[in-house]
This record gives sequence, structure tokens and C-alpha cells, in this order.
Amino acid sequence: MNNDRRHFLKKAGAIAAGSLALPYLSKASGLTDLFAAEKSVGIQLFTVFEKMNNDPKGTLEKIAAIGYKEIESAFSTRGGYYGYKPKEFKKVVEDLGMTWRAHHALGAPFKLPPGRKLPVGSDGKPITIPTMMNLRDNYQQLVDDAAEAQLSFLVCASTPVGTLDEVKNSIEVFQKTGEASKKAGIGFAYHNHATEFDPVEGGKTAYELVLSQTDKDLVKMELDLAWATKAGKDPVALFKEHPGRFPLWHVKDIKKDLQTITEVGTGVVEFKRIFEAAQIAGLKYFFVEYDLAPSLDTVQTCYTNLKKVIG
Repeated sequence: MNNDRRHFLKKAGAIAAGSLALPYLSKASGLTDLFAAEKSVGIQLFTVFEKMNNDPKGTLEKIAAIGYKEIESAFSTRGGYYGYKPKEFKKVVEDLGMTWRAHHALGAPFKLPPGRKLPVGSDGKPITIPTMMNLRDNYQQLVDDAAEAQLSFLVCASTPVGTLDEVKNSIEVFQKTGEASKKAGIGFAYHNHATEFDPVEGGKTAYELVLSQTDKDLVKMELDLAWATKAGKDPVALFKEHPGRFPLWHVKDIKKDLQTITEVGTGVVEFKRIFEAAQIAGLKYFFVEYDLAPSLDTVQTCYTNLKKVIG
């Protein structure tokens, strides 16, 4: 832990014996300490998917210039970590004054959902999906890579949850990955979409089952605020039901139609209210995400609006 972070945590009064060190965020502070002391506004790189594939270093330079300080990586058509090995990518990020905090990995081999097509690139052709490691088959290698990069978290980006059997299989994978991650000194979390809140056999939702049937100390949650809102779920209520279980968030917004992703602060997600519950959630890092953003102007707008919303 660096001196700035230790000072911030001491100042915030958030260190409790035997518990996670959590930033203290409250209505009284206006949440400004998060920017003033931590400067920890993050971005999920799926936001700039094509740009990262075409020019990883150049794109990261532009992201750093906007003001982002934390990085969460995703898959790349270059393979590996945008064509780099773990330590190599870590150095590229750190040389630009940012920190690589987390990486997204698939829970099972990639398979398009029925009726879905691959997104197209600027050339009008579907993107190419390389062979990717997944947690079901390669969890130990993915954990080892995350540990080599000194990441804080390895995150399951998505996993099959359409049936009760799929949910049970995913829970097994999460438990194993969580155990391996703990041994490696990193955290493990699960990122949701809206479908996790659909009932499966027995009436329970996949999200409820994951929360109730995994070890809360081994399997944390990365709550996607837009997808939760789309599913009709109140993030603050989830935090209160499972305090400390949500150290990671995707700061994403969605329009009133609950279909269209939009710039942070221009949709219906109640960011200020949600951030005021950050201590209950156990928030450590948050990442702006706009799926396949059309331009870096969008990335800039999300950053600017987020500071206005929670500042």
C-alpha cells in the first residue's frame, strides 16, 4: 500500500480490525475526497475496445490525458493483454501514471447467445474473436497472470446462467477461482448483466443464488449499475442486503427506455445516491464503462459528468 493511500484511509477513519480497508464516503464529504486524495476514477477498456485493438499504447495515453487513473482490462483481438504479457502491460499502464487494477475473463468458453451477432468494427466487418482462456478451463492460469501483474481483482465478465444447472456449474467455478485467487493474494469478483436477475428453475434468480451459495469472503461482486437498473434492481438495496460484498462497480448509464446505453449523467441511473452508499457496499474501485463507445469524446464526457455528479 503506498503512502498516499495509507494516509487517505487513516484520514477517512475507514480502517477496522479484521475488515477490508474501505474509503469513507458520505453525504457530508460530498464524495470529493475520492477525487482529491485517491484520484481513482477508472475505466473499463471494453469502452474503447476497437481503439485498444488498433493502438493500445496510444489509446492509453489519451485515456490518461483525460484524467483516468485506474484501468480494468478486457479481452482483445490481439490476444493476451492487448498483445502484451502481464508484466509488460502493467509497465505500459504505470508509465502513463495509471494503475492496472482488474482484468475481465470469461467464465466459460465464448459462445454467442441465440440471436446475437458479433459487433462490427469501423470496417463494417464483424470483429474477430481470438481463442481466449476462461475460468472454467483455465482459472489457475488466469489467476497466475493476475498475480504476476499484481492486480487487485480478477473478474468474471460473464458466464452461462440461463438454467439452474448452468448457475450451479458457474458457482463451482467461482468458488474454485475465489480460493485460488485468495492463495495468490488477489480478490475475485463477478460482473453482472441484466439476465442474472431473471428467475431460473425454482423461482430464484442467478444473482440471488450466486450471492447465497458462494463464500462472501472469496466471491465478491462487481455491480454494473446500468444493467442492475435495467433489471429493476436498486443498487443501494443490494448493498444493504449484502454489505461489503460490492468492492467494484461499473459506472454505466442507461436511458429512460432501459435499452440504450448513454453517457454517464445523462440517463436514469441515480449515481449520487448510489455513491453515497459506497461505504455500505464496500467500494474500493469503480470503472466508467460505455459499451463500445463511439469516440473518445464520449469517454471524456463520461469522466467530466461523473465528477460533476459525485463531486
